Amino acid sequence: MAAAEPVAGPTGPEPMPSYAQLVRRGWGSALAAARGCTDCGWGLARRGLAEHAHLAPPELLLLALGALGWTALRSAATARLFRPLAKRCRLQPRDAAKMPESAWKFLFYLGSWSYSAYLLFGTDYPFFHDPPSVFYDWMPGMAVPRDIAAAYLLQGSFYGHSIYATLYMDTWRKDSVVMLLHHVVTLILIISSYAFRYHNVGILVLFLHDISDVQLEFTKLNIYFKSRSGSYHRLHALAADLGCLSFGFSWFWFRLYWFPLKVLYATCHCSLRMVPDIPFYFFFNALLLLLTLMNLYWFLYIVVFAAKVLTGQVRELKDLREYDVAEAQSLKPSKAEKPLRNGLVKDKRF
Repeated sequence: MAAAEPVAGPTGPEPMPSYAQLVRRGWGSALAAARGCTDCGWGLARRGLAEHAHLAPPELLLLALGALGWTALRSAATARLFRPLAKRCRLQPRDAAKMPESAWKFLFYLGSWSYSAYLLFGTDYPFFHDPPSVFYDWMPGMAVPRDIAAAYLLQGSFYGHSIYATLYMDTWRKDSVVMLLHHVVTLILIISSYAFRYHNVGILVLFLHDISDVQLEFTKLNIYFKSRSGSYHRLHALAADLGCLSFGFSWFWFRLYWFPLKVLYATCHCSLRMVPDIPFYFFFNALLLLLTLMNLYWFLYIVVFAAKVLTGQVRELKDLREYDVAEAQSLKPSKAEKPLRNGLVKDKRF
């Protein structure tokens, strides 16, 4: 299939569809694309990579160096900032072991989400209010704006670091396998969307996902800090309760409402209108659908947790990413935080 010329978009934003319109139009567009693909297969995939993928070796090297840099920065921040802070505040040993992980993630996601919000609302990019515009004037090998390229470098290198961190630095939880899969899928999406110049879609995806991580880590930090120095702090308890409510709401609104109706509608349906022979249509949409399924999987955790709170099975917030019963009874600290746990246990104040 030869790539068609891109089609310029309409003068005004297209109204956001309903779920029914998303399913009907998206499914119809996908079926039409499958029927019209007469030479689909590995041969077409190889030609598509050769003709449309634009990713230089120095860019991959910069991404790898960035991942190493995040890992080194986290280790330094944990040793020099987060551990001393946990010890100074006299957190409970279990909370002190987990606090550095949440503090690190909170600071990153707050910065990354703020930057993506700036790109979408503080510049002339219309992607949030008019999601189909992500494909207006799309061309293979088109230049990536520097501000978007910077966001891609930060996010791609961070998720490369996160794969390593999930395996060797973070506390292992019962959903860590799914979390690891999420990081791998996200890194593939970031690298491939940059190479195929779908970076406009990527910024919208990152904005819609990072806000939930900000609220999750904020809530967990307040959970850890509400019992410290031998006393109970009601302000942190209230912030944790409010954070839990806002986290559940934002997860649904951003990841299960806006994400499918803005992103999936644009990639499944509108992309073929703007670029009829857009490369790797099925590959990218399959990954985005997988991301949606993982969002649904974690939303079930949120619903179950809320049900336990409402029925009185859980009286106090402890950790939004629940542990198994056996893990809760004998929690092992992450490999990066083991020295912290040992130091706090030896401290006579505990």
